[in-house]
Amino acid sequence: MNNESANVKLSWRERIAFGQIDLAGLLVYNMITVYLSYFLTDVAMIPIGVAGAIMLIARIFDAVDAPIWGVLIDMTDTRWGKARPYFLWIIFPFTLFGILLFWVPDWSLNAKIIYFTISYIFANVLYTGLNTPLATILPLLTSNVNERATLNSVRLSVAQIGVLIVNVGALPMVHFFGHGDEVIGFRWTIVILALAGMVLTLISFANIKERVKPKIQKIKIKDSFKAMKGNCPWILIIISNLFFWTAMTARSSTLVYYLTYNYGHQHVMSLVNGLSILQVVTTVLVPLLNRKFYKRTLWIFGFLFLIGGQLIVLLGGKSLPIIIIGWIIGSLGVGLALSQAFVLIGSAVDYGEWKTGINAAGLLTAFGTTFCTKMGTGIGGAIPTQIMSLFGYNAGHTQTAHSLLGISISFIWVPILFYALGIIPMLFYRKYEGMEGQINRDLAAARQ
Repeated sequence: MNNESANVKLSWRERIAFGQIDLAGLLVYNMITVYLSYFLTDVAMIPIGVAGAIMLIARIFDAVDAPIWGVLIDMTDTRWGKARPYFLWIIFPFTLFGILLFWVPDWSLNAKIIYFTISYIFANVLYTGLNTPLATILPLLTSNVNERATLNSVRLSVAQIGVLIVNVGALPMVHFFGHGDEVIGFRWTIVILALAGMVLTLISFANIKERVKPKIQKIKIKDSFKAMKGNCPWILIIISNLFFWTAMTARSSTLVYYLTYNYGHQHVMSLVNGLSILQVVTTVLVPLLNRKFYKRTLWIFGFLFLIGGQLIVLLGGKSLPIIIIGWIIGSLGVGLALSQAFVLIGSAVDYGEWKTGINAAGLLTAFGTTFCTKMGTGIGGAIPTQIMSLFGYNAGHTQTAHSLLGISISFIWVPILFYALGIIPMLFYRKYEGMEGQINRDLAAARQ
């Protein structure tokens, strides 16, 4: 690898290949985020409290392994680069365990609980092995901050194709392949999605290139952790991003319950969830908006849009048009907030290198993005299931008024609480965002 100018602009082929990796992973991971809770309770017939425990236990394992993947990347130095080879090494086992996770064995309840726990742990750990290098490779593709913003915007926009495929197509595919048998339907749906993701990942691997060569190419474990020392912007980003993913998972994983029981019509799930694609509107605007507004300001506005969208859905009651309006507003907020996390964590990596001389991109991005995503997903998936269990949720049956209240609390108020908490750390980020220009100039001189 050779350092190239900070002004380098990547080809659109490479930009799209970068985004395509995220698209490929989301074909399976979005199935997990949106449908796994429903799949475990209403298809595999796992008690809802146990399903929530499975999801939380797996996420705790997964959160712990995130920094391990980061350290491994920091210690890696191959002809393909530091982060890029992991896309080739991990995609095959991830595809296998993604399929197994939605494959219901004809076993006893206890055996199925063990099976899904193990499958979920491995699927998550392996997805972390794909997602961590995806975040890590961004500051290694280019040192140009504006190009990073463009790359991340392209990535998130392309990834929305994967989200749209799952949100709009998954349930129709389940019904088509299952002919009323959701066990068979989910089985064939995940096989098709997982294999498609594998092929797309391999194509992307062949079309991206690491350009930025850190001063220290191969980092020792103890040195990786030194880059955390005094890295206050990194800490603020972690806290805010953890709250964001907790809220996001609670919102997305309970939508199917809310529409099925509180609204009364599951068939609108594909329509409402498919509207999430509109987050691409704000996502593609992020590179332009980042030139005119502080990134922390855009992140905060994303959270405010999401809070407002949830409140509108609540006020909509049984009115589908109002529910749709609230969901669209929230989706626009997702585009703003989600885009900023990956850009800001790249700046935090630069801050750590500027302060300590160590570019621990693997470890810092593992904690700042992957750890937050996985731990937030675990917490955001477990809290609603426990609330619904306490309120008497009974899978596949008409719900009581008390259980409907539990679903409403899980879908509306849990996300609102965590979105509000996510705003607080960004109120203290202003000082560090103002330092970015000087940090980039100092690092460019040091790398040369």
